Amino acid sequence: MKYSCFTAEIADGIAHLRFSRPDKFNSFIPEFWRELPEAVTQISENAKARVIVLSAEGKHFTAGMDISVFMSGALDAPPDNTHVAAEAFRHHVKALQATFSALENARQPVLAAIQGGTIGAGVDLVSACDCRYASADAFFCVQETAIGMTADVGTFPRLAKIIPEGWARQMAYTAERLPAAKAKEIGLVNEVFETHEALLNGVMEIAGKIAAHSPLAVTGCKQMITYARDHSTADTLDYIALWNAAMLRADDIKESYIAKSEKREPKFDELRPIKKSL
Repeated sequence: MKYSCFTAEIADGIAHLRFSRPDKFNSFIPEFWRELPEAVTQISENAKARVIVLSAEGKHFTAGMDISVFMSGALDAPPDNTHVAAEAFRHHVKALQATFSALENARQPVLAAIQGGTIGAGVDLVSACDCRYASADAFFCVQETAIGMTADVGTFPRLAKIIPEGWARQMAYTAERLPAAKAKEIGLVNEVFETHEALLNGVMEIAGKIAAHSPLAVTGCKQMITYARDHSTADTLDYIALWNAAMLRADDIKESYIAKSEKREPKFDELRPIKKSL
């Protein structure tokens, strides 16, 4: 898999997507919005890996939307019929939102290894990941407010469900930088590592632990946690009961116990690719 905005490789059940435009602080050019969901969806639907890791080359994780997008006039509304233009723009925004929703909708957990700045749309991106990890120099900024707009591709539906609402509001209203230590304190990141190297090593170790488990059990966990976030306790309990009634696999449970007694790694079936046609 070759892309212009990131590299992609798969090994030992881990798909590693690494943003590869460090000279531009890994900003999101138009190609990015097509390439990322394409890559993630391919991995997810074809069961090419058991976990996905996002990382970046260079000083910063991402500067968010590339400035060329704002300065090109692509966001300007034509003066002849602003209402029709607004209706079309709504669909354009929804298409951009789908880029990050692909991370949330992936069957596999998505882990973000974040160094340096995560700015603007970068916050939208990491908010859609399952888990976030940072180096000590990392910071997060809802930059959209500072440039005269309201963040619109995923921050607000997700961020206030990850961190306390008051902090989500402060980040959004002030556009101030949230340093890694504070991000860990309020739950935005799971762990802070001293260096970029330690960060990536640590995240890959966590990814390896995930990849060692039954893919069916792991995808079930992701489905249930996301469902529970958006539904009542009663609805979620019913969904979990229905899920396990259909997909609880006794053979995986037996294999985990047998492998432990035999002091070996368990062997589990991969998820099956999703068929798009008959």
